[in-house]
Amino acid sequence: MPKIALISPKGPLYRARGGIFKKSLRYQPLTLTTLAALVPPEMDAEILLYDEGIAPIPANIDADLVGLTVITGTAGRAYELAAIFRKQGKTVVLGGPHVSLLPEEAARHADAICVGYAEDAWPRLLADYCQGALRPVYRQAADFSLDRPDMPYAHRHRFNPGHFLTQAVFEATRSCAHDCEFCVAPSAWGRRPYQKPVDWVIGDIRQFGAKKLIFVDLNLISDRDYARALFTRLIDLKVQWFGLSTVLIAHDAELMDLLAKSGCKGLLLGLETVTPASLADARKRFNGSVDFKALVRDLHDRGISVQGCFAFGLDHDTPEVFDATVEFAIDAGIDLPRFAILTPFPGTPLHRRMAAEGRILTRDWNLYDGQHVVFQPRAMSVRELAAGHERAWKAVYRFSAIARRLWRARNFQPLALTANLGYRFYAHHLHAFYTCDWPIQRPYAPCA
Repeated sequence: MPKIALISPKGPLYRARGGIFKKSLRYQPLTLTTLAALVPPEMDAEILLYDEGIAPIPANIDADLVGLTVITGTAGRAYELAAIFRKQGKTVVLGGPHVSLLPEEAARHADAICVGYAEDAWPRLLADYCQGALRPVYRQAADFSLDRPDMPYAHRHRFNPGHFLTQAVFEATRSCAHDCEFCVAPSAWGRRPYQKPVDWVIGDIRQFGAKKLIFVDLNLISDRDYARALFTRLIDLKVQWFGLSTVLIAHDAELMDLLAKSGCKGLLLGLETVTPASLADARKRFNGSVDFKALVRDLHDRGISVQGCFAFGLDHDTPEVFDATVEFAIDAGIDLPRFAILTPFPGTPLHRRMAAEGRILTRDWNLYDGQHVVFQPRAMSVRELAAGHERAWKAVYRFSAIARRLWRARNFQPLALTANLGYRFYAHHLHAFYTCDWPIQRPYAPCA
């Protein structure tokens, strides 16, 4: 009976020891639980799951094969763990977004890698492993599809529910048809959207039995016909759900009505910037067709809260962008604003352009977490961008700012206040966990 260990390495925010939060204040990711479900039953394997964000990883895991899922910000830790396990004689497999972006790099740290989505590649890899014929690279099939009614449901039960805010996490679609310059998805997986059968999604929700859910799809409204079919089926379940959408939902009032009717209580929107010229920088011109304040108001009128996400450091951003964004978030009544520093992830058009311009300052992947400045901004200094980002977090989560935003949103739910207080705590601890002046404290050489 083979023993398989699946691991999610720690990052700077969510980690069992030394992170901002002592408890993991996040939902349970689907990656490891889906990989566990895809292990062929005929292998009769013993499967162990480890999320370093909720508990330390044992020094010597009792496993024959170790699989690690890797995002860019955790690549350094993943490679460190891979070296330890390989030294112990274990077979190590790497997969995930960073591996799909930089397969040649990842292959140097593993016995095998999975590039692209895992539904086909992971079972093939396991079959070859059992036959002693493991190959170095397994790639997503050209005819890959999620239109599979017989797909297994994620093994959510393999984690202790007490370690997460919720286990009720679901997925209906993958990828996004847009080509935003900074986005990892088109570079790692392509722009072709994939959809699971609506019946399968509803079946997953029914079998899990939760009444409050999160959809992690990057753009749940990418295919309007599919979205309508899914939302219509959700009505009968009488659930409350949260998900992600582009701002293009603003152009479809009927779909917004259906969202509300289906139980949608919150949407994460990639607003990105209040600087119009910066939308072109990000290849996100379609955001310019939407009045953000009107969209937020329309969603609030339907009882849908808004988590608005902004990126600082686009080429037309000047030092004035921080205060302007904070004031916009307050005036618009955004329930939960989130800020990130523009990050040129490897393999993306943004990274290629900045590398060609000589603006990439480091390829220390540990710093590629959306909270460090890893490139030379065009209209401000590195220090101005880092300090302005932290100042914006603190300003938008002042007690007075929280009160003004939630009053404008007419959001008096306990969850809204709790979430805002959690982000306030985060804002006031950024300096301890994300070193804003790393270029001064660390020796580095600008990369071409």
